[in-house]
Amino acid sequence: MSIVTTDMAMSLDGYAAGPRQRREAPFGDGPSGEITRWMFDAAEANSAELEAVTGAAAYIMGRNMFGPDRGEYDLDWRGWWGPEPPYHAPVFVLGHHEREPLTLSDTTFTFVTGGIHEALDLAREAAGGGRIDIAGGARTVNQYLAAGLIDEIRVHVTPVIMGEGTRLFEGARGVRLEQVAARGSDLVSHITYRVLRD
Repeated sequence: MSIVTTDMAMSLDGYAAGPRQRREAPFGDGPSGEITRWMFDAAEANSAELEAVTGAAAYIMGRNMFGPDRGEYDLDWRGWWGPEPPYHAPVFVLGHHEREPLTLSDTTFTFVTGGIHEALDLAREAAGGGRIDIAGGARTVNQYLAAGLIDEIRVHVTPVIMGEGTRLFEGARGVRLEQVAARGSDLVSHITYRVLRD
């Protein structure tokens, strides 16, 4: 069976995005750009982590992770990344509005309205036993974590305090973790945890 992981970049105080996310500010207001700076300014030094982020056999993401619009989809919107998404596997986007699948390069985005379990079933089928990554955002990860559906958490913690926004781990009370790896630099600390089952 597929292992389910998540990779989340976050601030030292646990925020994965600042407040007021919108088209002009995908990660919201405040110093939110700091939490992903390591991906761009130090890509070579963090290549193993970046390869892990983009190396899943299928992905699940929330509506905010795909785009800024609410309500019916803006059918001209192709995602924050443009015509070449960083995902090279099927992506299942959670939402409340239907949309036909969207294929960009070698990635097909399938829009799922039946909730987290339906998306996971579809991702398991698409992954064929390979790893499934809950790509974000924080609210989506929190739902999967609270439901006991994540096996491994990889957090990428940057030394910035945001103070507000969307926080990772909200609503995931009582989840027990075992640290299995850690490595870092001045821009980021990468910490991997296994989720312990009772």
